[in-house]
Amino acid sequence: MGRCSSIGFTNSRMMNSSYERFAFVYDELMGDIPYDQYVNWVKINAPSQQYPKLLDIGCGTGTLSLFFHQEGYDVCGIDLSEDMLAVAYERLQANGVTLPLFTMSMDELEGFDELDVVTIPIDSINYLAKTDAVIETLKRIFASLREGGQLFFDVHSLYKMDHIFMEGPFTFDDGVITYVWHTEPGEEEHSIFHEMTFFVKEESGLFERFDEEHFQRTFPVEMYVKWLKEIGFTQVEVTADWTEESPSEESERIFIRAVK
Repeated sequence: MGRCSSIGFTNSRMMNSSYERFAFVYDELMGDIPYDQYVNWVKINAPSQQYPKLLDIGCGTGTLSLFFHQEGYDVCGIDLSEDMLAVAYERLQANGVTLPLFTMSMDELEGFDELDVVTIPIDSINYLAKTDAVIETLKRIFASLREGGQLFFDVHSLYKMDHIFMEGPFTFDDGVITYVWHTEPGEEEHSIFHEMTFFVKEESGLFERFDEEHFQRTFPVEMYVKWLKEIGFTQVEVTADWTEESPSEESERIFIRAVK
């Protein structure tokens, strides 16, 4: 079984990419995510001594990729945003770690095989707007996993998408980063547009403004399970909200594990 580092891509593209502001404030905004629980979820079901080869899809700024590496996994990361990957590269370098990071859309996944573990963390798959793109992503992951390999991912629940996100606008201000976050439903069922205006304090004491727009869409749990089983995954397990409990009507984050 080959290691992730032997796949044949390089990090040179990341080192020269332009840095956009959102990639730098992302970690501040995600400070309440219990990354250690995510790592434990994977470790319990796929111990690193048995499942060394891990692909982190939508790896963003590399927080989980670094944690998985520190736990003994042989990690590769992909993300569509070169700006996020540039921050990930710097984070890894600051910790004395070099991991293969690739610019790639998850529904165009290629070049990986015999993977033991694939993760799509922190609702990254919800950024796929089309049903076909979600199904294609799952198919390509299935093809990239070895027999017995496992997929771990999480999604926004219907309740969070249709109700909690509609309670906006949301605001945040810690003296350094301020944002106003507006939400409105998309045309597709269970979809949403996020419109965010940021004010980031610079060394001069002045604030720089920039704007971000994001689109997300989720699907009923039953649909994800149906697609996974039709593709060939088995032992599909569904839990919610960082627990081992099954989802309820008011669960906010759905966790799905599937075995090839």
